[in-house]
Amino acid sequence: MTLTRSASEAAGTTGRAGAGRAVAVLVLVALAALIPLLGPSAALHGTGEAEAPGAGGIALLRTVLFAALCIPVGEVFVNRLARSVPGARTTPPDALRSWSPWAAAAGFLAALGLASVVATGNLVPGGLSDIDVGGLYASRDGKLALLEVNAFLVAGLCAVSRRPATQVLPLAAVIVAEALRAHPTTEHDPLTGSGLTLVHLTCAALWVGGLLHALRVLRLRRDPAGAALLGLYARVAVVLLAAITATGVCSSLRRMPPGTILEQLTATAYGRALLAKVLLVAVVAALALWARRRLRRAADPLTACTPARAEVAVLGLVVAVSGLLTALPVPIRW
Repeated sequence: MTLTRSASEAAGTTGRAGAGRAVAVLVLVALAALIPLLGPSAALHGTGEAEAPGAGGIALLRTVLFAALCIPVGEVFVNRLARSVPGARTTPPDALRSWSPWAAAAGFLAALGLASVVATGNLVPGGLSDIDVGGLYASRDGKLALLEVNAFLVAGLCAVSRRPATQVLPLAAVIVAEALRAHPTTEHDPLTGSGLTLVHLTCAALWVGGLLHALRVLRLRRDPAGAALLGLYARVAVVLLAAITATGVCSSLRRMPPGTILEQLTATAYGRALLAKVLLVAVVAALALWARRRLRRAADPLTACTPARAEVAVLGLVVAVSGLLTALPVPIRW
């Protein structure tokens, strides 16, 4: 009877912990969704800049697209890292379900929604009759939007195939399309801007998605192999953070010259959102440093999972702010 009671109590504790995690995830997702939905109006308040039609919805769709890109990229990245960790490949394949097919479906729907906006002249369509699908082939933005839709579709098919690692190719196509979309040909030196965005987005997807998948693996492997995998990821993450910081600074200086950047950080919607993103990344860097110290010095290296989970949560907010940035007017080069 005592054993039965202990087992029931343990099951109840596990169930409450699981329910608590589910509630926490739902709250974080709702908070992250509010940032792109309400962010444009808040960021534009008092700046004198005009809000584009449907800016909140577009920011939300792009946030979903970014998140859908991070998840499969992170899975492929961490699975490759695991090959170099002794004992890390002994986890049964079915024990950890891939989120890549679901991410590809979400990315496909988000890309489809964004393509419908492009098909109506960058306006929110009022109905199916407003969408000119054929017109997508006539513009650069339309072709890039179609490329993203098809790339997520192919990525989903690759994710459910026998060789899920092949989804890297269509995911790379999405990153290239995003880099080109963010810097139209009318911009000064668009190829440089696209190159910076390409590196920035690739490293960000590896960082965010890689940490998320590494923590999922650690839920099954709370052993030295799991700690070694997290340590290996942490070493690569240092390089990723350096690349993200360097490309982010360069991109910001291209859009906000040094002489005006301090003023534009508070006087423009883009600058305000960028400042919020910088502050969040600083929090993420502090949490990453905390996790790294625990990996090196704690008696149980897996205690690093606590700050790492907090890091993932804040990174989710960073992704949401990144989606918001794409829906705000680009600052004027004074």
